[in-house]
Amino acid sequence: MIEVQGLTRYYGSFAAVRDASFKIGEREIVGLLGLNGAGKSTMMRILAGLQMPSAGKVTIGGVDATDAPDAMRRRIGFLPEDPPLYREMRVGEFLRWVGLVKGASAAEVAAELPKVMDTCQISDVADKVIADLSHGYRKRVGIAQAIIHRPQVVILDEPISGLDPRQIVEMRSVVRSLKKWATVLISSHILSEIAQSCDRILVIHKGKIVAEGTEQQLGGGLAAGPRLDVVVRGKLALFEEVLGKSENVANYELAADGDFVKAVVTLVADNREQLIRELVDAGLGIRSIQDVAGELEQIFLELTRAGGSKVGLQSKQNPKHKSEAEA
Repeated sequence: MIEVQGLTRYYGSFAAVRDASFKIGEREIVGLLGLNGAGKSTMMRILAGLQMPSAGKVTIGGVDATDAPDAMRRRIGFLPEDPPLYREMRVGEFLRWVGLVKGASAAEVAAELPKVMDTCQISDVADKVIADLSHGYRKRVGIAQAIIHRPQVVILDEPISGLDPRQIVEMRSVVRSLKKWATVLISSHILSEIAQSCDRILVIHKGKIVAEGTEQQLGGGLAAGPRLDVVVRGKLALFEEVLGKSENVANYELAADGDFVKAVVTLVADNREQLIRELVDAGLGIRSIQDVAGELEQIFLELTRAGGSKVGLQSKQNPKHKSEAEA
């Protein structure tokens, strides 16, 4: 549905977006994650047809942004961080007007309006003046104006900015419901929200896409193989000796806890049965072995450290797996 190739945008000599390439499929919710100033808003404005790229190519539903910008814009619904609302208008009349401005017929708007209000959970404020609404309701009206013409792609720039915890939960429900019929791209610097709302993540840093995938895939890209939480009964020195000798252990982090010893172990390959055999043969009592849940904050920090270079775990590396340069 969305295809970006070599996208670059300069402001004078400053490159806000640099050589970005990615694809987003139909009815997929993708998060664009980056620090403030990373280039998220510039990327969103280009994809929404509000700015032209300095170089590269953007197509939405097969329509080229440069060759047919008006046709591309008709396929898009856009919510900037500050919703574009006429606050003196009532919610219902505002949405009807927006629908007509975006090219829908009066009959199409009349048919779509109840669905949009239900999707955005604003039916109860249809007759209220927008200026009298809370910030959370104005955000929902902002999404409603973005989808009143039933676009193929919905682009949301920081949709939960300024919302309280209850409103965030409600907004998340609204965003997820759009997936039934549209492709959704969300920008945010709030890591937990991206993880909960999106099917896949694009990480942007200093204008470049430095990684993409699910949270689990991004986390896996930082390690040699699966990461496991391992708890055993036994001596720490013996546990460390087994891990250090194992051909299938890339690195590990150890911690004693009373009668037990804990470790976060990164395997070279997903052969945890080999690790279990080695621990049992050494006389260590296995209490538990389970996958480490992905920690998006750590993933993000490592992906954006040192200009986007990927960094491994800060832990003890198995000397059997040191690189030739380190040896």
